[in-house]
Amino acid sequence: MMSRRLTLASASPRRLELLAQIGVTPDRVRPADIDETPDKAELPRPYCLRMAREKAQVGDCAADEAILAADTTVAVGRRILGKPEDQAEAAAFLRLLSGRRHKVITAVALRTADRLALKDSVTTLRFKRLETSEIDAYLDSGDWQGKAGGYGIQGPAGAFVPWLQGSFTGVVGLPVHETATMLRAAGVIR
Repeated sequence: MMSRRLTLASASPRRLELLAQIGVTPDRVRPADIDETPDKAELPRPYCLRMAREKAQVGDCAADEAILAADTTVAVGRRILGKPEDQAEAAAFLRLLSGRRHKVITAVALRTADRLALKDSVTTLRFKRLETSEIDAYLDSGDWQGKAGGYGIQGPAGAFVPWLQGSFTGVVGLPVHETATMLRAAGVIR
């Protein structure tokens, strides 16, 4: 079914699962190791697009290959919430998100030897007002580790989200519709 080899520039098991939902198994997984520090005064959406682009541009790209990269950013206004460094930072993120709306931006980059395509998905979510006991229980679960904004909607934190507008799979880490469209256009899938 695939005519072009696909390299996934991510170590995320969630992205592999989302690709599997559309029948895609990468030929190889080669995580991109880049500096993910936001530039001074960089806004969340441009930051997220830059991260996806930079991840896709790591390493060589053969003529019969496509490199898929993505980045997910949680934004509260102009503030970027990355992956928390520790449990205390995760707790601070959850307290900030409690009872408020925020955006989750996932940018997808697909690179071939002669082209780089870039799309993003912006989803608005609202967290319910969180009790201290709910935050503590979530932190104890460890599910916050390695997740932008300190939570994963596909796990226990899904109970914190009474409302969202946009792409659920984008919040998980790879907007499936946009990704499938890009893969099809690049000749990776039919």
